[in-house]
Amino acid sequence: MAIKTTAEKLATIQKGYTLEGATIELGAAIIDGELHKDAPVRLPLAMMNRHGLVAGATGTGKTVTLHMMAEQLSTAGVPVFLADIKGDLSGLATAAPGSEKLAARTDSIGQAWQGKSYPVEFLALGGDGVGVPVRATITSFGPILLSRIMELNDTQESSLQLVFYFADKNNLELIDLKDLRAVIQFLTSDEGKEQLAELGGLSKATAGVILRELVNLEAQGLEKFFGEPEFDTAELLRTAPDGRGVISCLELPTLQDRPMLFSTFLMWLLADLFEDLPEAGDLDKPKLVFFLDEAHLLFNGASKAFLSAITTTVRLIRSKGVGIFFVTQTPKDVPAEVLGQLANRVQHALRAFTPEDAKALKATVSTFPVSDYDLEETLTSAGIGEAVITVMNDRGAPTPVALTRLRAPESVMGPSDPALVQGSVGASALLAKYGTAVDNHSAYEKLTGKSATATGPAAPGQPPLPAGAPNQDGQGTGGP
Repeated sequence: MAIKTTAEKLATIQKGYTLEGATIELGAAIIDGELHKDAPVRLPLAMMNRHGLVAGATGTGKTVTLHMMAEQLSTAGVPVFLADIKGDLSGLATAAPGSEKLAARTDSIGQAWQGKSYPVEFLALGGDGVGVPVRATITSFGPILLSRIMELNDTQESSLQLVFYFADKNNLELIDLKDLRAVIQFLTSDEGKEQLAELGGLSKATAGVILRELVNLEAQGLEKFFGEPEFDTAELLRTAPDGRGVISCLELPTLQDRPMLFSTFLMWLLADLFEDLPEAGDLDKPKLVFFLDEAHLLFNGASKAFLSAITTTVRLIRSKGVGIFFVTQTPKDVPAEVLGQLANRVQHALRAFTPEDAKALKATVSTFPVSDYDLEETLTSAGIGEAVITVMNDRGAPTPVALTRLRAPESVMGPSDPALVQGSVGASALLAKYGTAVDNHSAYEKLTGKSATATGPAAPGQPPLPAGAPNQDGQGTGGP
């Protein structure tokens, strides 16, 4: 094969990224060691529901990349969901200050940079953090999803389905973990043995297994997640009054300690969205884009049932207009069944210090289309803020591989001031709906004769205020 000149390589990339329809700008191509601002690298909005992967070694700029992409999606009117593990993404709510160094970088890629804040809604699982609490009911999860999370076998899953059937038939509301435990304990007690016999499929031994798994869920912190008021996933689809997409930022500072908490939430959230959203077909832009940082934590030690569920959801939810971007260190962190569905790739630098690293590097290179780059060399020498990119073009084909110097975010790359975050949460309209846990009269109270814990209503809230933006453009939370 004839060796291409730099001009020929440049022409290939320019043609490959000349796209119809709306796009987000990723940066400018680097060819034969030279940066070409006349070779912009883009991603079509219409193809973002084909999902994607942002990968690279620690410290190469992955989180900054999803930060930059989230900004542009918001500007385009696309709501965004972010899982914020390190606490860095709250900076989206604060306009970034300029500098000479920043100006030199943005000028070099042809970026018209301006510091901006973005409309951010801060969320926290079960109120475990500063954000608006996110909760769900046991009934909403249902027996199948709970069985997958608890890794129950088929017999145990059938038994759990019978528990749900009994509860529904007898108007025993399953709101939180103590409700489910109370129903199982009742059925295995002397008082409930007649009802147990009528069900015919739940043994005391199986009930004991399920109860032990419920204790494990509590050990992972899920007792705060299950309850009311339940979070309406339609809240993730909102736009601000100025038309920008609201960025929902879920803080997960203790994810490494409680991976099951995030896994559970992810499965429920996506399943709930999939159930509620209508088929959308091909859209000009997605209804919602998920960015799942530290995605390897989703899959480490995950059950086969969980992997099967996430694979199926990723495959089917794109037809509802939802795109999912996994952010992790190497593509091998993501199971092959999921990786094969991620059409858009942003690959930051990889390290090759060990034989295992070298093996991972070769595996990564093999997942890219044939290109004009020596990808093994390129992926080990790419600088911070640079990435090898290929995406799905507007015709459904992969774009040419391009080493890219990426755009700079226009909001702060790091945490916002804690006072700003707390003020935003305190002024959020969602706080009035979800801020105070409610322990309504449900199965536990009905079976034990105890009264529900008294809880007061949340204080009335106002729409989130602008985050450090006196021109009122920073913190809108428009209607659905």
